[in-house]
Amino acid sequence: MHEQNRKPTEHKPTAWVATLISHPDEPCLDLGRLASLRARLSGAEVATLSPGRAVDLYSDAAEQHMLATTLREALGDAPVDIVVQPAAGRRKRLLVADMDSTMIRQECIDELADAAGLKAHVSAITERAMRGEIAFEPALRERVGLLKGLPVGLIDEIIKTRITLMPGAGKLVATMRRNGAYTALVSGGFTLFTGPVAAMLGFDMHRSNDLVIEDGRLAGRVSEPILGREAKLQALEALRARFNLAPGATLAVGDGANDLAMLGAAGLGVAYHAKPIVAEAAHARIDHADLTALLYLQGYQDADIGV
Repeated sequence: MHEQNRKPTEHKPTAWVATLISHPDEPCLDLGRLASLRARLSGAEVATLSPGRAVDLYSDAAEQHMLATTLREALGDAPVDIVVQPAAGRRKRLLVADMDSTMIRQECIDELADAAGLKAHVSAITERAMRGEIAFEPALRERVGLLKGLPVGLIDEIIKTRITLMPGAGKLVATMRRNGAYTALVSGGFTLFTGPVAAMLGFDMHRSNDLVIEDGRLAGRVSEPILGREAKLQALEALRARFNLAPGATLAVGDGANDLAMLGAAGLGVAYHAKPIVAEAAHARIDHADLTALLYLQGYQDADIGV
């Protein structure tokens, strides 16, 4: 396949680019599979982003959904994510990211609840809220109320011992910043967590909710108004206006129902290992790959990616 690393030339524009990204532990985009896909798409051009792991397929297919369906049928149950988008304007200048279960593996409020012996109860409420079964704001008030009396110093211990970064998170933030993008961590969680996590990952800013503290302990309340679904959307729109960006220049990523509005408003909204209601509604979904997938979706190659 002598065309493996060739991108479409300017005199031959293409309508769509389909980015295929395999599970990092199961790279399966070998030359034979790519040759088969290319033949299926009537000679679509191939650009390798990460050998065996991520490729772009450029196609003049008449319809975006048809191209995605053709590729999924050809790949069967292979652990490969497929995202089809317009070939032009892929590089984004703004990243707005959720934190819990997106930039980190955990749900911070559930870890706090574990210290109070209430993790199962609180996690069940969290799950329902993230699935969109109950409204986010009252669910947050209810969960925070159950944490009343916990020492605030416990949060530092949880961050040190329980919070782990999502694979690829650091590379995503660092690479986008190095290429001129602004990065914002916008969470329905709490500033006592988003501050340290944003610092660890190198985000330009963070925004989330404030826990009320009294005498060094959680008061069981959160400062109003609560940053939820609409506030996340407003944060995206405010940053877009601040930097005078077109909607297409923005990227948002999240996993829960309170991320839906911002995902829908971004130029590329990515549901990352998300709840079903989110995965079905988002522009793109990543079910297998890690967060470096968001760089491949913008056309970055391995040589471009680093911390």
